[in-house]
Amino acid sequence: MNALERLFVQHFGSPALGMHPLQNHLGGSGRRIVRLTGEKQTAIGILHDVPEENIAFLEFSRHFRRHGLPVPEIYAEDLAQGAYLQEDLGDTTLFEFHSKTRAGGFVSPEALEAYRKVVAVLPRFQVQAGRDLNYKVCYPRDSFDRQSVAWDLNYFKYYFLKLAGVAFNEQALEDDFSSLTDFLLTADRDYFLYRDFQSRNIMLRDGQPYFLDYQGGRKGALQYDIASILFDAKADLPAEHRRRLLDHYIECLGGYLDVQREAFLRHYYAYVYVRLMQAMGAYGFRGFYERKPHFLQSVPYALKNLRWLLLNVELPIHVPTLMATFRSLLASEKVQSVGGQPGNLVILVQSFSFHQGLPKDETGHGGGFVFDGRSLPNPGREERFKQLTGKDAPVISYLVQQESVHQFFAHVVSLVDSSISNYQSRGFKNLTVSFGCTGGQHRSVYLAEQLAAHLSGRSGVEVVLRHRALEKMAPAVEAST
Repeated sequence: MNALERLFVQHFGSPALGMHPLQNHLGGSGRRIVRLTGEKQTAIGILHDVPEENIAFLEFSRHFRRHGLPVPEIYAEDLAQGAYLQEDLGDTTLFEFHSKTRAGGFVSPEALEAYRKVVAVLPRFQVQAGRDLNYKVCYPRDSFDRQSVAWDLNYFKYYFLKLAGVAFNEQALEDDFSSLTDFLLTADRDYFLYRDFQSRNIMLRDGQPYFLDYQGGRKGALQYDIASILFDAKADLPAEHRRRLLDHYIECLGGYLDVQREAFLRHYYAYVYVRLMQAMGAYGFRGFYERKPHFLQSVPYALKNLRWLLLNVELPIHVPTLMATFRSLLASEKVQSVGGQPGNLVILVQSFSFHQGLPKDETGHGGGFVFDGRSLPNPGREERFKQLTGKDAPVISYLVQQESVHQFFAHVVSLVDSSISNYQSRGFKNLTVSFGCTGGQHRSVYLAEQLAAHLSGRSGVEVVLRHRALEKMAPAVEAST
């Protein structure tokens, strides 16, 4: 602390009158962070005993500021003492702002606008400042290469899967890790990879974002960082907001590169998976191994992201053992109990076409209700409804007028409500309710929408809505949560 006090006097010409710790055992970086306060000035002091990380942060910070990026000014440093002094950016992280302004699954317009500003700045780090960055100071590696990927995947395997007692075929999983790595490395990797681009490392001051904790940065693919912030576990962004923010990011990226959306998306979800595994490895290391239980509070949110990926994403490579391991993980009672609180009952409500076959259960719990809506009046037989779906007002109006639809739905609600109460009392984690009709376009969609609305807001329940036939008709249709 004496080193920080000397740096304060060196920079401001007067002594610090107070020092207040800002990070304690809850942090995962190993750094000691304090706020030094003078008569009119404040600064943030850092003490860290890894010289390579200190050098990387200081050099990157000065480089980014030369490019006009919003990062803290470095006031003074004493690398021999592992100490440096930087600009005080306040106390509000993007994560804290988002958490305070949200209500359930609702994201406030103010928080969403903050996220839009953040993802708009990201290409400036990756492309603009990344072009002439000194990658020689990167630590521990200068590239997100095969070795870096292996570290992340093994982090997940050894510190999460094994410590959580999740069974898997180790050789088959390693084969899939190899296939996944080969695919990841086919992406263009000539950009700055921030590495820890998540909501706790972004400060908000006067409504504008400022960025921290890029000392682990290296050369890598564009997809990794946007995946990091959009699937930041505890931030728990709804799927629709993730999609819109991804669109905004790609649009902003187009100001710096000739980027093809389809080419970008080809690798995107593979990077989402590897980032998710890296994060779960960190939760396991800090929580299971170091016995710091607060790190495990993020696990239920990571599982929610994993469940969404398994339901909504199909990778362009074949990694069957990895996918089976994920399903085993989701079915594990020990993993489901992690985080200090029992997880919500996740109810997947979906519509489908009987022509395309019964939907495959992907939750690992063995199935659920399948209701056949083909006995109900069919709007699809009338020309005026053929181009519409069960989400459109004319179709809804037509079905609402049918007494048989009301009777059918009342029986469904009675059965489902009874099962929900039973499942919750027994600690179950998943329930699937599927509605089928001939084409999966009108009746089944209407019924799924109505049940999802009926269940929405119920305590201890998370509703996931999916329209399988509509997804095939219009690939841009995405499941909502």
